[in-house]
Formats: sequence, C-alpha cells, structure tokens
Amino acid sequence: MDLLRFFTAGNVDDGKSTLIGRLLFDSDSISTDIIETLTRQSKTKGEDTDLDLALLTDGLRAEREQGITIDVAYKYFTTEKRKFIIADTPGHAQYTRNMFTGASTADLAIILIDARNGLTDQTKRHSIISAILGIPHILVVVNKMDLVNYDEGVYSQICNDYETFSAKIGLKKVSYIPASALAGDNVVKPSTKMDWYNGSSLLQFLEECPISTEEITSEGRFQVQYVIRPQTTDLHDYRGYAGSVLSGSLEVGQLVNVYPADRETRIQRIEKNGADVKLAHAHEAVIIHLEDDLDVSRGSTIVPANSNANVDKLLETTICWMDNKPLQPGQKLIFQQNSFTTKAAVKSLSGKIDIHSFETSDDDTNLSLNEFGNVTIKTADDVTFDAFHTNRKTGAFILINENTNNTVAAGVIR
Repeated sequence: MDLLRFFTAGNVDDGKSTLIGRLLFDSDSISTDIIETLTRQSKTKGEDTDLDLALLTDGLRAEREQGITIDVAYKYFTTEKRKFIIADTPGHAQYTRNMFTGASTADLAIILIDARNGLTDQTKRHSIISAILGIPHILVVVNKMDLVNYDEGVYSQICNDYETFSAKIGLKKVSYIPASALAGDNVVKPSTKMDWYNGSSLLQFLEECPISTEEITSEGRFQVQYVIRPQTTDLHDYRGYAGSVLSGSLEVGQLVNVYPADRETRIQRIEKNGADVKLAHAHEAVIIHLEDDLDVSRGSTIVPANSNANVDKLLETTICWMDNKPLQPGQKLIFQQNSFTTKAAVKSLSGKIDIHSFETSDDDTNLSLNEFGNVTIKTADDVTFDAFHTNRKTGAFILINENTNNTVAAGVIR
C-alpha cells in the first residue's frame, strides 16, 4: 500500500484544522476514546456543536486558547486504498517557517480559500512556497461554501482568479474542490447541495492522486549514518556502512564513487534486516560493504559511478530564514544535509524574494525572520548534491548557528 504525504495551508480561519478533523472523523479514522476527549474539551470551550473538530490537530495550549494553529501537527490515517501523512500547517505570516517545514516533504499541497474572501496575500504566500519547493500537485479547496449559499458563481470566480495567479508562478498541476469542512460537504461524502459540481470529494481525490516516483526512479544515492566496526574476535575485519538509501537503488557488484573522498570502488555486500540482499531500494535501511578500505565516515555519500551527482563547495540556494536575528552575508554557520555536516559561510545574498509577487529584489543586504532569498553558500568541505527539483533528498539542507546550535534556515539547492 503506497503512502501520500500532504499538507494544508491557507489564511487564518480558513478552516484547515476543521477540514482535517472532518476528514478523519467522517472516514472513521478517530478512535472512540479520542472522540470522547474532544467532546469534553468542546463543551469546556462552550462550542455550539457537540464536537469541535479543529481540536484534533490544535494540540498546543496556546492554539486551543486562541483558536489558531501555531505548530505543525502531523496526523496519520489509512483507508483501504492508501496510507496518509497529513501536516496541518499554520496560517499566520509569522509562522511561515513552520509552514515551510511541513511542506518540504509533501507530495500534495491543499490550499484552502475562504469562499467569502477569495484570494488573499496568505493564499499567494503559501502558493509561492509550494512553487519554491516544487510540490508536484496543488489542490485548491474553496471552503465555507455554506456561507455563500453554495453559489457556483463564487466558486468559479475564485478558480479563475487562482488559475491566473498560478500560471504566473509556474504551478502546473492544480485541481479544485468546493467544500464546507464544518458541514462535511465534499470532504468524505459528495455534497447534495452543489449539484452543479461533478468532481470527486476530498477523500476520493486523495486516494486517486498520483504519487511522485522521483525518489524511486532517481539515480542511486546512499549517505552513511554510522560506521559499524565491532573489532571483536568473531568480527575482526567487519566494516559496514549503515544508512538509508535516499533515492534510486544500489546493488551488489555495482561500481560506485564515494564522496567527498572521490574514490571509486565496488559494492561487495548489502545487508538488510540481518540478511544479505542483492539490491537495496529507496527508503530501505541497509548496511553496505565496499571492496576497498576507504576513508568513509558519517555523512559520506555513495553514488553509482558516472552518475550525475554534483560535488562542490559553492552552492546556489534558496533559503527561508528562521532566526529572529537577520541574516548577514559572511555569517558563519553549520551546513547540514541529512547526516552530512560541514562548516559554511553565507558568501552573498543575490536577491530577496517578494512572497506576494514572486519577484526578486537585489537591493537588500539581509534576510529577516520568515523571509526568502537566493543565497550563495561556501562550504569548508565538498557537498555531494543534486538540484532540489530533481532530487529532494540530496537537494535540501538546513543551516545551524554554530554557537547556539539553533536551526536558523532551511533551504533548497538550485
């Protein structure tokens, strides 16, 4: 059974948490004890309804007090057709970094639009983030249709407006569903109040949405997480490199390059769950043995020989700045890509991205909290990478303040 990862985005009070709650509730994906707990909490809040579905994802005390989403809430559920991981992301502009995090691994973005308000700045902001991250599919859910009397004209106008905007920022696969999360229209069951709409419900769309096969079809990439060297009497010469296959596949006997050492060797053996296998696929945790004793440590990357992997110390990137203190060119940081880390410095800021227009301004010298920019990064050691649009696993990274150990930015390599 395959897995679909998606996130919800939209303006404050567009109904993101309620939509997820309704999806889980109507698809019978919530246990009885949780329903009972939510019912008690709903009554404590003085809700008119017996059950406030938004409480299912708004887990922080501050979220429940204010009725907003602050953190990224992950929920898991399964139907007969597919497994799902949902990231409920916040709508406030000041939590853009949280939304960026939730969107970074998604196959699908669900962007909610309040039928009464149409496109807002936050709609554009979240759509542009989806464009930067190369989200394969965008689903626009025009929510709260019950508050506009299920008017087809209102829905059509919003779809036309978003179609025009999405074309400007390069979004290609965009779908639309009219819904009411509160009333349950077109969430799990088709609505009887919008006979002018002949499309699928949200759940049906999620079950049938094509999933990107990028990680499976991309070239083989393996990054070492741990070097296993027991040096016991029974395993005196044992040397294995444990980690997960990031993308593609690797097989026994295959000629490979090991970076950053830039040495060529062959895969001698692959272990999976304590047994030898001939082939390792994307997402599988394995132990790889090489024919030659090379300088291989945590963070080393193994790729098929003659592959298109890039190896460089100078990286052209787009980042979302996540620190309260603005980014300054020349700032020294730690660059981390999966298990690989190295010292780095921001060499230059070539342009700040206007989150509303998607235009780049080159007259800015720093980035502030939640702002996006095109940045050149210089690393102390060679980085093995692919452009993010071809391989998310090796094209994404974070930047860490070496003094505080705080993550100050997340980015993609262009």
